[in-house]
Amino acid sequence: MFAKAFRVKSNTAIKGSDRRKLRADVMAAFPTLGTDQVSVLVPGKEELNIVKLYAHRGDAVTVYVSGGNPILFEVEKNLYPTDLMLPGLVVPPAGLPQVQKGDLCAIALLGNRAPVAVGVAAMSTAEMLTSGLKGRGFSVLHTYQDHLWRSGDKSSPPSLAPLALDPPDLSEEKESVQADPALQGDLRRLTLEGEEENGEVQRMCEEKSLSEASEDPSVRGLNPDPTDSKTLQEQMDELVQRCFLHALKCQVRKADLPLLTSTFLGSHMLSCCPEGRQLDIKKSSYKKLSKFLQHMQQEQIIQVKELSKGVESIVAVDWKHPRITSFVIAEPSPTSQTIQEGSREQPYHPPDIKSLYCVPASMTLLFQESGHKKGSILEGGEVRMIIINYVKRNDLIDADNKNLVKLDPILCDCILEKNEQHTVMKLPWDSLLTRCLEKLQPVYQVTFPGQEPIVKKGRICPIDITLAQRASNKKVTVVRNLEAYGLDPCSVAAILQQRCQASATVTPAPGAKDSLQVQIQGNQVHHLSRLLLEEYQLPRKHIQGLEKAPKPGKKK
Repeated sequence: MFAKAFRVKSNTAIKGSDRRKLRADVMAAFPTLGTDQVSVLVPGKEELNIVKLYAHRGDAVTVYVSGGNPILFEVEKNLYPTDLMLPGLVVPPAGLPQVQKGDLCAIALLGNRAPVAVGVAAMSTAEMLTSGLKGRGFSVLHTYQDHLWRSGDKSSPPSLAPLALDPPDLSEEKESVQADPALQGDLRRLTLEGEEENGEVQRMCEEKSLSEASEDPSVRGLNPDPTDSKTLQEQMDELVQRCFLHALKCQVRKADLPLLTSTFLGSHMLSCCPEGRQLDIKKSSYKKLSKFLQHMQQEQIIQVKELSKGVESIVAVDWKHPRITSFVIAEPSPTSQTIQEGSREQPYHPPDIKSLYCVPASMTLLFQESGHKKGSILEGGEVRMIIINYVKRNDLIDADNKNLVKLDPILCDCILEKNEQHTVMKLPWDSLLTRCLEKLQPVYQVTFPGQEPIVKKGRICPIDITLAQRASNKKVTVVRNLEAYGLDPCSVAAILQQRCQASATVTPAPGAKDSLQVQIQGNQVHHLSRLLLEEYQLPRKHIQGLEKAPKPGKKK
């Protein structure tokens, strides 16, 4: 599941109520854990975050991160531990455990019972024995050295002595005696179903050699280059400084100051990290961002102040400093360019959006003659045709004035208000049709290219563009509801940051569940208008706030 890079949707600190719920869920999912063990796993006061992400195949995953390390992940409402907290779920001394298909299992290498993979059994114990321990034994969800492991501190599994086998009972049948060492002695015979469909446990999970790691772009920067005499720490020091200078030279502007140091790291330094490298200040000699920034302040490149208690901000930058002016941005290698071209996302195509109507219970009698019932979904043209046919079929057109329709009991009950039912006997055609549409429940259908239509209740929320005032009287542009139109807020933020040459961040949208908003420094409505209307070809009626663009000659 995590063999390839995943996309993070949101990363938020856990609430107290959610922390208590998580503890209860852990105890329910893993009843063998005691209260003390659960308290260690889900601490009461230490930092604990909820990270929502999409795996490379599109699976929605919730990861619980403690102290920077993933400890649990949830897929389709099932809770799974990472390979860092499973010493109690290994094969017992008695040999092959009794498992059923779908049971949660841990997988260990020979000579060490520390788990290196987590998965679910693809067959029961009896089926394993019948197959001679061949075939797909497990569906692997998470392994040592996958991308979920890399998102933490990348610690290696502990060395845990193998559990001693109980002496075999000679009274047992020969086949049973052979079954125990078959599992204990050769886990490699059970191949796994997952990201490496035909890979064996040993091949999937054993630690890569240094030479292998140096050739793997996904781990380059985490291990020292064998041809480089510098230590890993020295290489990380250089990477931290490179990202720092790159961010100041190309991304941060005077208008962005004061800039929170945490925002500077998350929104600027990390995005300047070269392809195939991973910035990790903890692996540098600085250990902490604050210490590194103190060094940069001593070199008089920046000035850092604590504007509020415990919160530091960069308040000044010397863009004429020799280290910034002389900094050269390295061109991506041809190999890197080829990879980027090959992995480029498909161009965006706007969805087809239709306003539809749903038949409520109060209108069922009017529509049942045409074969529709409660909950039927209709287009506006279909509704008009059904009403016209109903009127003609029941001879309700006024003989003296064909523009009027006589109201029979069903029409009276369906479209008239209570105080009108004894006073209104006829209605013009346009009024009749308008009232009928108003009485139906609004729904809408969204169809993305190459996908099945999606029908939802209500009316689709437009992309909402607003201007807000922040500290120091600065304006920011806020964009919401991008997801409803198939737009990734992170991708939109990256495009706007480059085009506007302004700071752009993505945060959870207030009052909206599982929705993100993009915030860009300054009034950037003109850039948004060009992006959404001209490039993405979205209809203007689905975007509100375009009138907030700055007038010509007016300062943003």
